[in-house]
Amino acid sequence: VQLQASGGGLVQPGGSLRLSCAASGDIFSINVMGWYRQAPGSQRESVAVINSVGRTNYSDSVKGRFTISRDNYKNTVYLQMNSLKPEDTAVYYCNADRVFLGSRWWGPPMDFWGKGTQVTVSS
Repeated sequence: VQLQASGGGLVQPGGSLRLSCAASGDIFSINVMGWYRQAPGSQRESVAVINSVGRTNYSDSVKGRFTISRDNYKNTVYLQMNSLKPEDTAVYYCNADRVFLGSRWWGPPMDFWGKGTQVTVSS
């Protein structure tokens, strides 16, 4: 299973970006998909997660500014980021958690990470 993220880049404070992450490969189902980020010198932190029925959870730092969504048919998760701040600057990683493979649908579930995409918020 591979996760391919796209949509990062350089944006001015107050601007918007939309990240996408498509999962491909031997997938039967994906329970949770999410976005994490890691700034230089900091630990990786959760930004937003969404389960297969659309239940979401956000970190306090992005609530009201970021929106996570997913397309289950395309195994794709999105992160709409509005009102971006310099402190949002980080490498953003997508994650697919509790993935059941098509060739092993009974489990155990697995966890996969994308390579990351850089988001820089600066004037």
